[in-house]
Amino acid sequence: MKVVLQSGYGNPAAVLRVVDLPAEAPAADEVVVRMEAAAMHIADLRTITGEDVAFRYPLPRTPGFEGIGRIVRVGSAVTDHRVGDRVFPALGSGSFREEVCCKATGCLPAPTSGDALQLSLLTVNGPTAEVLLEDFADLKSGDWLIQNAANSSCGRYLIRLARLKGVRTVSVVRRAEMVEELRELGGDVVLVDGPDLPQQVAAAVGGAPVKLGIDAVAGAATERIAECLAPGSTIACYGAMSEQRCEIDFYLMFRKDIRLLGVSFLRQFQLRRTPQQVRAMYARLAELMARGELVAKIAGVYALDQVVEACAHAARSGAERDGKVILKMS
Repeated sequence: MKVVLQSGYGNPAAVLRVVDLPAEAPAADEVVVRMEAAAMHIADLRTITGEDVAFRYPLPRTPGFEGIGRIVRVGSAVTDHRVGDRVFPALGSGSFREEVCCKATGCLPAPTSGDALQLSLLTVNGPTAEVLLEDFADLKSGDWLIQNAANSSCGRYLIRLARLKGVRTVSVVRRAEMVEELRELGGDVVLVDGPDLPQQVAAAVGGAPVKLGIDAVAGAATERIAECLAPGSTIACYGAMSEQRCEIDFYLMFRKDIRLLGVSFLRQFQLRRTPQQVRAMYARLAELMARGELVAKIAGVYALDQVVEACAHAARSGAERDGKVILKMS
């Protein structure tokens, strides 16, 4: 089987190679999943470049946080899964390979039908959008939230999930050509970011309170989101696309009682949900994805042998990478 092997940290072209390894036999509590597709995230790139100590893992290793496939072998003690089952393999099990061997208990059932490219994105972006919508404000039908990086996969999921709940969205983008596309997706208000963002938002929502801010950009963008919020609101920050620290004026926080929180969906699982609730969430999101209710934009699809080219594409931003990069297995 083909496997992407990472031997060091640095430029993907220097530290990644595709090798042929013998097929693995599962331990008693494991399954082997033949991969259909694996999503590539910025976090995956950081585990390869090693620029952030928090993303360094023991080497050699196979990158890849998530994907989808079908079980081809099961361990002797596995009773919850059978050969042929379509599953999402355990999160972080190294999905950039043709076959993934992982604990059976970490696998989640996947829809028997549905686009593998779309479904390969479920286990990270889907729950991130869900916890952002549910965990940081008591939003009712008709309430407003604001998010930046709205053209991201998570941003697109948020628009759709909020619409299903009746929550209205202000979606902030950097490029004017994205405005109409996100409106067609279901965004109630779509605006281009800039120094006048608070004035744009106030006019667009008719002065209604905006009760939740969602930030994936950081830097000065964090403060622009804060300036749009009603007193007592929270900014939930789940990314730093600007690669800068979040900037927010103390006196703005002081006057308006604005809170800034860093968000990890895995931490939210541990704090607020039982394992049964997590599995139910994934099942609901998977069904929405299989039905086409949740759709991510795909920027490029690459074979496993093209992993270096895929990394180069995934590292671009803006119009140069308009969507997600996916590895599709043969």
